[in-house]
Amino acid sequence: MSDTARRLSATELADAYRSGELTPETVAAELLDAIDEVDPSINAFCLLDRDTTIAQARESGERFRAGAPLGPLDGVPVSIKDLLLTKGWPTLRGSLMIRPDQMEWDTDAPAVARLREAGAVLLGKVTTPEFGWKGVTDSPRTGVTRNPWNTERTSGGSSGGSAAAVAAGLGPLSVGTDGGGSIRIPAAYCGIVGLKPTLGRVPMYPPSPFAPVAHVGPMTRTVADCAVLLDVLSGPDPRDWSALPPPAQTAVEAIADVHDLSGLRIGYSTDLGFGTNDAGVQANTDRAVSVLEQLGATVEKVDLGWDDPVWAYHVIWFAGADVVVRALGDGAEDKVDPLLLEALERHRDFTASDFVGATALRMEMGTQMGLFHREFDILVTPAMPTVAFEAGRTVPEGSASPDWTSWTPYTYPFNLTGQPAITVPSGLVDGLPTGVQFVGARHRDAVVLRVAAAYEAAAGFATLGDRA
Repeated sequence: MSDTARRLSATELADAYRSGELTPETVAAELLDAIDEVDPSINAFCLLDRDTTIAQARESGERFRAGAPLGPLDGVPVSIKDLLLTKGWPTLRGSLMIRPDQMEWDTDAPAVARLREAGAVLLGKVTTPEFGWKGVTDSPRTGVTRNPWNTERTSGGSSGGSAAAVAAGLGPLSVGTDGGGSIRIPAAYCGIVGLKPTLGRVPMYPPSPFAPVAHVGPMTRTVADCAVLLDVLSGPDPRDWSALPPPAQTAVEAIADVHDLSGLRIGYSTDLGFGTNDAGVQANTDRAVSVLEQLGATVEKVDLGWDDPVWAYHVIWFAGADVVVRALGDGAEDKVDPLLLEALERHRDFTASDFVGATALRMEMGTQMGLFHREFDILVTPAMPTVAFEAGRTVPEGSASPDWTSWTPYTYPFNLTGQPAITVPSGLVDGLPTGVQFVGARHRDAVVLRVAAAYEAAAGFATLGDRA
């Protein structure tokens, strides 16, 4: 089996289509064969529909042969996290409580609709923990999704299927969701690029039960691909009241001709004041910051003065999860992830006053970060404090807390603030990837991408997919 399609980025595939070196049909067929061969060991895909995928690729090929491709993603394969509605395919959300045949499945989420409009080829749907509730990817319906770098380790979550698929070279692009780190956690653990855009940059429908903190965003092997995918996904949709208007500058324009970072001011927090990093993670993050300095940025260590806001996050997150489970009705307790039920028991006694207090803290943190970004263009942190731990666990062995937030200190705070944040590979520790996180001011996604692109080019970290 040829591995050409597994090694190429989305932008490289688009170039190959335009030159006639490759066709969307051959690439789609090659990737479907690769999924058949590779995916049983990682369990990233939960739905494949070969006939539909090949038909979409054939239509794309006809457009290229007619000299009329629809845009930069025409013919490019993309996988979809199984929380996003996809017309013609069931969206089961990792749950046994949703029957594949209970509805017509005749609606696309906005992100999926944009992909179709752009001519992208939908490869299939990828796994999620039940309703996306935790930071690893296993569910009653689909089982455990594993890390392609080491299948004994977790892929992270909740967009773990997306990350594992992209990392393994099973398609260059995936669309994930991030309500507390669900794009950035698995991106860091699987050694890929994952962007949580500004809240509302990519519209969402139907509304997530975690809507106050839930984002949709790109998961890719390169920052260039991330920019292309973000441009396709961005823009308003009348079904999402919080959706933002198109940005003044496209993401692709933002990263064009990035040679250095002269003039940029970067604040570096090693731990946000409440995290603890493994030595290898810290060393790789320090090295990433040195790369930024070599590129001309001014870097200063900063203290945000934060206490851990996890209590506020828990109020918002588990209130949303409780709404989901209550709506399932009788029988849920026998079929829903038992760890989700246990978590709801721990976090069920929140009051309306608690929710108002959590919202007030969000606003205070947002104000603090708004002021921070008057002085600094970017905040840098580790993406995760550790490398991936054992698959099949919700928390690392020996954890003092059963909550998944206990090991993700650098992700959920920026869901509370709604800021853009990207994870980019920063190196390896014992053969497993680590990531660095760049956080920008709200609506400044372009600055985040610019820094990430410059860093990526200078650091030159190869992903597993590059070696597929």
